[in-house]
Amino acid sequence: MSTPPEVNPSDARPGRRPTIKAVAAAAGVSTAAVSQAFNDKGRLSAPTRRRILDTALELGWSPSAPAAALRSARTRTLALVVRRPTDVLGADPHFSELITGIEGELAPRGYGLLLHLVAGAQEENVLYERLAAEGRVDGAVLTDARAVDPRPALLTRLGLPAVLLGDPDRSTAVPSVGLGRQGAGVEEVVAHLLELGHRRIAYVAGPEELQHTRLRQAAFGSALRSAGLRPFAVLHTDFSEVSAVAATDALLSAADRPTAIVYANDSMAVCGMGAAQRAGLRVPDDLSVVGYDNLPLGRWLHPRLTTVDQQVQRVGAAAARVLLARCGEDVEAERLDDRPRLVVRESTGAAPP
Repeated sequence: MSTPPEVNPSDARPGRRPTIKAVAAAAGVSTAAVSQAFNDKGRLSAPTRRRILDTALELGWSPSAPAAALRSARTRTLALVVRRPTDVLGADPHFSELITGIEGELAPRGYGLLLHLVAGAQEENVLYERLAAEGRVDGAVLTDARAVDPRPALLTRLGLPAVLLGDPDRSTAVPSVGLGRQGAGVEEVVAHLLELGHRRIAYVAGPEELQHTRLRQAAFGSALRSAGLRPFAVLHTDFSEVSAVAATDALLSAADRPTAIVYANDSMAVCGMGAAQRAGLRVPDDLSVVGYDNLPLGRWLHPRLTTVDQQVQRVGAAAARVLLARCGEDVEAERLDDRPRLVVRESTGAAPP
């Protein structure tokens, strides 16, 4: 018999039952992998599965019958993990609209939604592994498709059904529900502003690692180049109110300031409009402002916000239906109009002379 691997002394005291964490640490795998090895699920290689089982045998660990029964049962709960600081999430109605759409499909079918906020990629990945190992959810909605996104592969390995919001960076086994053709929405915005005579147009974008940031930024530059122009500036933010105001102040302090600013969401556009008005500018006489999402708040501003409608509630509902179907429910997928629609209101006007 081989020498038993090292374990944490607190997990191996005489009379104390070894834990799944001790097995995972000794075998060099995640706790989710240990669970998969014993449940014969996931996509573990044969050598990895064998190593886990041998390690568990050496440590004297096996899953308890009640716990195994709980893991095999349906929880009728789905996870929504959002990688945002709490203050940013609280100030952004986008996720309220998204959750409303998801809950509208889950509640009538007796499903619940487990919301988690995480600070970074590592924390998010660890959370998925823990949720899978503990059997706490039947599936997960992945938010914010990223330019390099390991999460679809991770959830496939964990055997946890999932749906991705946005355009994936590559083909995956996880289905996606697009938030509209992101580039098409920006192209409509640029065409609208050009028609109004604007030539100095800036873009306040989101984080660079997000897939929709890259798609929209590429479309913004391409649409201007087709008109023989270049972007006045592209500034990246973390979607917070502070960063939106700072970006706006920086743009308006330029000697030859932009005549129009496009924002990556409505919340930042509202902040930008306020910053412009505090600087003594009139919207839209001195500066045109465009948002993205068509959230209800935009209809109650003065002036009302020109924006891009990407049907956030319907996207949430569609994602929920896809995930419910992957969890075995008899649900038909909803077909979405995949082209965002420009909604012209009073925050955009003719370029100043």
